Amino acid sequence: YIALYLGRRDFVDHVDSVDLVDGIVKVDPSGLNGRKVFIYLACAFRYGSDDLDVISLSFRRDIWLKRIQIYPPTNGNPTKTPMQESLLKKVGEQGCPFSFQMPTNLPCSVSCQPRPNDRGKACGVDFEVKAYLANDADNPDEVIDKKDTCRLMIRKIQYAPANKAGPKAELSKQFMMSDKPIHVQACLEKEVYYHGDPITVNVKINNETTKTVKKIKITVDQLANVVLYSSDTYTKEVCAEEFEETVGACSTYEKNFQVTPLLANNKEKRGIAVDGRLKDEDTNLASTTLSQGDKEMQGIIVSYKVKVTVANTFVFF
Repeated sequence: YIALYLGRRDFVDHVDSVDLVDGIVKVDPSGLNGRKVFIYLACAFRYGSDDLDVISLSFRRDIWLKRIQIYPPTNGNPTKTPMQESLLKKVGEQGCPFSFQMPTNLPCSVSCQPRPNDRGKACGVDFEVKAYLANDADNPDEVIDKKDTCRLMIRKIQYAPANKAGPKAELSKQFMMSDKPIHVQACLEKEVYYHGDPITVNVKINNETTKTVKKIKITVDQLANVVLYSSDTYTKEVCAEEFEETVGACSTYEKNFQVTPLLANNKEKRGIAVDGRLKDEDTNLASTTLSQGDKEMQGIIVSYKVKVTVANTFVFF
């Protein structure tokens, strides 16, 4: 009796706005039997697979949900988007347009990488558009037959704004039995890196000690802050490389190093946050969550940290 149509399934978060989710539901009134047609867009955090749902305990919590009635229509004749006009040419007069504007404080689609043999939906944040037939919009006692529903998963993806100058960090450390310190400075050439881009780290060392530095280690950590009932941060190392470099006592040193964090090198690590996927397609390490700074956000908030280690001296940024 109903069919759901979307022109696309990826919607972009531009930090200060989010793409409009617009589509069409085809409704055959002859089979409604007095029922109405509703549709909702939900952003939910899933922290367990469907087969773990027991004694009516759901392992899914809605972060945000917007529901509207589309048949019989209640809002007159709303302005249609170009996408809806195109879909209506295919669907015909039975098409009922709908649109949702997501708020800017929702997380992007993220899932946690399961074990190789795990089945079912992975833990993470997902977005679902669902149309259904019912007498009431949200009556917990009303049983809705599966054949009276149709649903599509969509993705909210992060847009990277224009690049700015990269961050810089420096540290001085004095060792036991040495009256002079070692100074380490590290910086990135830019702020934003796209998936697969090598990260260039510039390292400067002023070694005033009597010790010789023999290696430099650069690691990239992923920080996934899970904000739901409480806030918990999980740190996973996604890239680590050691470079055999000698910095003599009382000398200076400067060099650029490149590291490339890739999901392909972390396939066996359970719990790493990855970009949300539709079905079984390939994906990437989760994109950094960008916000305007004053927005309270729930779900999984992702960031990355680069660490440079020189003679047990750590520089973070």
